[in-house]
Order: sequence, then structure tokens, then C-alpha cells
Amino acid sequence: MSKPSYEQIIDELAGSYGIEPEYTDTWGRVHRTSLGNKLNILKGLGVEVDTEAQAAEAWHARQESQWSCMTDPSIVASLSNPPSELVFQIPCKSQGALAGPATVNLEASLEVTDEHGRVQRYVFTSDDLVLRETRRVEDRVSEFWSLPFPQLQTLGYYRFHLSVDAGGEQWSQGVCVAICPDKAYIPPALQDGERVAGVAISLYGVRSQRNWGIGDLGDLKEILTWAAEDLQASIIGLNPLHGTFNRKPFNTSPYLPTSRFYRNFIYLDIPSMEDYQDSPEARNLVNASQTQRLLSEVRASGTVQYEEVADLKHRVLKQVFQTFLSNHWNKGDHKSGRGKELQKYIEEEGFLLGNYATFCAIDSAVRSSRPEVWTWPQWPLEYQRPDTEAVRQFQQEHWQEILFYKFVQWQLEKQLREVQDHARSLGMCIGLYHDLALGVDRFSADFWAYQDLFTSKLRMGAPPDEFSQSGQDWGFPLPNMEKLRETGYDLFVREIQKNCAFAGALRMDHVMRFFHLYCIPEDELPSDGAYVLQPFQDLLKIVTLESVRNQVVIVGEDLGTVPAYMRDILAEANVLSYRLLYFEKDDQQNFILPQDYPELAVVTVTTHDLPTLAGFWTHRDIGLREEAGMFDNQQAVTKASDEREADKEKLLALLQDLGLLPGHDSRNASAYPEVTGEIHNAVVTFLAMTPAKLLILSQEDLFKEADQQNLPGTTVEHPNWSIKMRYTVEQLRTDPKAKRFCEMFRTVISKSGRNGRTLTVS
Repeated sequence: MSKPSYEQIIDELAGSYGIEPEYTDTWGRVHRTSLGNKLNILKGLGVEVDTEAQAAEAWHARQESQWSCMTDPSIVASLSNPPSELVFQIPCKSQGALAGPATVNLEASLEVTDEHGRVQRYVFTSDDLVLRETRRVEDRVSEFWSLPFPQLQTLGYYRFHLSVDAGGEQWSQGVCVAICPDKAYIPPALQDGERVAGVAISLYGVRSQRNWGIGDLGDLKEILTWAAEDLQASIIGLNPLHGTFNRKPFNTSPYLPTSRFYRNFIYLDIPSMEDYQDSPEARNLVNASQTQRLLSEVRASGTVQYEEVADLKHRVLKQVFQTFLSNHWNKGDHKSGRGKELQKYIEEEGFLLGNYATFCAIDSAVRSSRPEVWTWPQWPLEYQRPDTEAVRQFQQEHWQEILFYKFVQWQLEKQLREVQDHARSLGMCIGLYHDLALGVDRFSADFWAYQDLFTSKLRMGAPPDEFSQSGQDWGFPLPNMEKLRETGYDLFVREIQKNCAFAGALRMDHVMRFFHLYCIPEDELPSDGAYVLQPFQDLLKIVTLESVRNQVVIVGEDLGTVPAYMRDILAEANVLSYRLLYFEKDDQQNFILPQDYPELAVVTVTTHDLPTLAGFWTHRDIGLREEAGMFDNQQAVTKASDEREADKEKLLALLQDLGLLPGHDSRNASAYPEVTGEIHNAVVTFLAMTPAKLLILSQEDLFKEADQQNLPGTTVEHPNWSIKMRYTVEQLRTDPKAKRFCEMFRTVISKSGRNGRTLTVS
């Protein structure tokens, strides 16, 4: 057999690491993954392949790795179709011929521990075990045996401990097992063809007479009441509430978080906190004339002033925390009831909360002495990992500062629970619809705490497409799925659990993450990336398990270049598709009919990254992109404008053909320079007519706002993630124009059957 060439070795290595050999772009063109791209991605994964000798050694090590475990470290299975056997390997005593079993007197035991600590023990003799195969790799020989897989009747997570004895030699290994449902949760209110509707808001942009310049969880309660009573809505969609650094212009995006496990303290409704009410010091700070002037300024500002609001809330929360310490914590061995409640929360959260709070405390301490330090790689070296002696010493010396950040997260979760409970009390079948970001900032608390579970020299992004002709580099570090799998996907499980909490629905940003991720090597352009496969069977099953356990509807944001098979798999698992009016077209680029939308879907007009309906109609987004220098030349601007006009005329024609635009006879888009009330009503009615289970209209589209929340590819060129709502919370129920918008939406919901009746179109 001839010696494999360097390129053949690289191909084998690339395949073993899941690097896909090609992909098809949005225009149907096939892109082959070049040898250079494979080399760069392999090096990004930590595989040395610069020379043929290094590549050969890497391939040898890859083959050797199959001998490192007795059995799979993680098993994710369906309750309806569990494995019939557990396969394990042990080395042969003899290195000779493979004519038959080399082991004698084989015995095995399996301990199965469930989540409640209950243990079952199974013992197997040679008669119970089956030799599956004997395999040789170079001078290594192993036998692969199987034992009956235990019958697990309950959904959940289990720990197996496998022990094997063969002729006095012993081997053992732990295995993480997840037993999952086949499908994600669908509430009774959405079964049998039933459909509901709601509104999406950016909580940071909510204005009210009482908040501190940024929407908070107290505002959210009021919005839920308004939505349920005035709109007959069942859902309020939210931006990700993940923690961010709250520093302009780079660290305010909810999709570039510092943690996906914990939330941004700027959303706390501080005046409603029990410890604020008990704290004269905190109230005096807020009532001071200087603070009141600041509050007036940030409330009146047209955009969210993150740094000013965060600084004020941080200072007040420090005073609130001191009151909590005095009243409930510093009581020797006798904490109060609320002190014990916090203690219980800390114990339940474990290392996740400890790592996050420690990061926040170190970041605060370093920046207080060195304000120019923005990221943790600039910290003293001894603080750049969570497991150093210096960090342990810091935790001991700064326990109170760390406890403060734990206290804040405890209060956030208490308020979020109250908000979702309020939604349920209003009869909302979904209530809060949360959003889980795809990745984390490379300078985040999560990356700092779990560096070994990321691949730092590869970044996530997207290949060139119609939306971004040069591709996209999102800057997120790539998760190391092989290492995550060795831990039973523990961090992924916790991420889903934390984001399913206090929710009726959860949107998974870029749901293709479960199948493959587009990876860009260090110092390379997005066009030089390639897709790397992910263990979608395992990840998707875990999501369905948490969905069912938490009774949370799962929505997969499946925009962009999405192979049809992925959508089929997601639909089979009851994961709702995410369908935008702008994108739902047939092969001739005509907008599809309402009945052609899928039932398992969320239907909406747009997203935060795309123009609102009003902005789409007036080319507002094209103008912004031109001002930001995002077009190559004037010809590209003209082309985008011409395509927009063509889309508008196609949409007009469809709405007219459906009888939704009486009185709008012209099919020339120029006859309607802005979105008229009739066009607005027709678009919302069109979406309501679809069989999609959820209709969600952004507040921008409800109130015909022109500006979108984010203009991708910009930082200071557009006020990303800081545009406020036109109406205050109070005005939603009092302003005549706002009330007319609400009446329109309520009428469409009523007629559409999204409250139990049926829509008919004359």
C-alpha cells in the first residue's frame, strides 16, 4: 500500500475534525475548501501541520486518540429509541493473531446515578457480554465488547460509572448520559392549528416617566399588561438580556455579551427592590439634586446613554447591597430568611456564578486603578485565568465585592420570575420570548472562565451572501465541541437551562450552529473560511429536553444560506422556523402566498439587522449604508434602489391580488412614497393570515418607525442598540395615534383567529 501524500493526510485530518470539503453559497455556487484553508483551520484547532512530517504525526496522534477512552464520554439518546447496548473497549493481553477473544473471565459492573442521587448497580459476567470486534491499529490491539444498556424510563441526565475486570486487570470510566424527548415543547394553546400573536421590543429602548433612562423590568411588567389587555397579545419578544460591559461604542450589543449565563444589571427595577426601600442611603443618593438632574437628562436623551445609566445604577446598587449585608447577611451564624435565600441561590448556581462574579470583581478592581485597561488580556498575567493562586487569593480578600455581583444576579432573577408570573396571570400562553445570542465577546467573562472549552484562533462568521457581499466576521471564539463532549456538554446544557428560565419561548440566534459553523482562521478574510460540522443530533436533543422540562417553545433563527435538510430536521423536532416577509419568495423572486408559510414558524416583517417596514419603503437603510460608505460605488447604490422598488411593486401586487388593499389601485410603488395606513394594515393582515403558530411584530413596525436597531458593519456611523421607542409606556394607552396603531393590531388579531376566531378575506 503506497504511502499517503501530504494532501491526502490533510484531507483525512480535515475530515476527522469535521471540516467540510465544500459548501453551496446563496447564489447556488459551490465553493471547495482549498488545501490552504484546511491547513489554516487545522492550525486554528491546534493541529500542527506545517510540514508533511508534522501532518503525519498529527494523523498518528488522531488515530491513537481512539484508544484513550473505554467508551464514549457522552451519550445523548431519545427516550423512545434508547441504545440497546453500551459498547466499550479494552486492550488485548496478547498482541498476536486475531483469531478469537484474548480476554478470559471478563466481568463488568455499571453504576447508574440519576439527578436525585439515586444509584442502581448492574453486574455482568462473560455470559452477559458480547464481543463485537477486535481491532488493530499498528501495534495496538483492542477488543470491543457490549453490555445491555440499562432501561431508563425517565427523561433527564444520568451518570454512568463503568468498571471492567479481565483476568485481574481493571479499567473504569465515567459516562454522561442524557435521555431526551423526540420533540420540543408545544403548549396546548398552540396545538390543533391554534395560533397567537405578540409584539417584540428592545427593552433597553423602552421609555417611561419612572425608569432611569433605560427600560427596566418594572417597565416590562407594564408593557405585558398593555399587550395583553390592549393588543390581545400572548407574547412579548425581547432582545437578549445577557450581561454586557455597557461601554460605547463596542460593548453595548446584546449579541456580543460578556456572559450568556447571567444578565445585564441595567435592567433591574431598583426602586422596587426591598433593600432599596430599606436603605435611606440609597434613596438619598437617588433623591439628590445632582442625581435627579442626571435622571432627567438620560430620560430625555433620544438614545440610550449606557455608561451614564450603568454607572448610576452601579453606585446605587452598592448602597442597596450594604443595607442587605447589615440587615440580612452579617449576622454571624444566623442569617435572616432573605440571607438564607441568597445563600441557597449561590449554592445552586455553583461555579458558574462564582466565575462570573469573580470576573466582574477583578475587572472592577483593575479598572479602578488603571482606567485605560479595557480587556482581561491586559490584566496582570496571574489574573488571566480563573484557576490561579492569585485569583484564589483575590477571592478571599475581595469576598464582599464578589458577593455583591452574586446579589445583583439573584435580584435580577427574582424580578424576571415576577415578570413571567405576571404574564401568566394575564392569561398569556407564552409571555416572555427570550433570545439567546450565538456567541460571546472574545474578551468576555465566559471566555475568561472557560478558555479551554473554546478555540481562540478561529472566529465565527458567515460566507459572502446577498446581505454581505464580502462575508461577515462576527469575532466570536469557536466552541471546542470535542472538549465539551468530554464533559457531557455540561456548559451547553447550563447555557440552555439558564436561558429557558423565566420564558415561554426561546429564540436560538443562528440555529445552524447546531449543524455547522462557518469558521475564519486568524488574520484571514471571511471569504477564506469554511464550515466545520457540529454534533447536531446531540445538541438538538439536549435542547428538546430542556424545552420540555421548562415548557418553553424553541424558535430557530434559520436565516441565510440554510440547506433544506436542516429545516426538515428542525421541523421534525418541533423547532419553529423564523420567517421574514422580506425573504419569503419563490424561485422567480415573487413573494409567496400566506398559505405557503409553514405552520411551525414565527412570522414577522424584519429583524433588528434589517430595515423596518417604513425604512424599507423609503429606502432609509440604503441611505444609511451609503452614508456609512458601505457601497463600492454609485452603481451599487442605484442597483440596490432599483431592486427595492421592484420588491415594493411585487408586494403591492400580491396585497392587491389578495384583496387587502381596497382603494390602492396603482401597482406603481412611486404612487405611495410612504407606508400608508392601508398598506400597514395589509402587511400585518397578510402575516396574520399565515398558518404560522406565532406572529410577532416589532414595536418599530407596529408604530411605523423608520430606523432599525442595528446597521451591521457599523459602530459610530449608526446609533446601534440605543434607539428609543417613540412612545413612553404611559403614552401607549393615552396617545391618540398610539391607540390607533394598537386598535389596528388588535382588530387584525381578532379577525385572524389568533384569539380563537377565523379570518376571511372578501
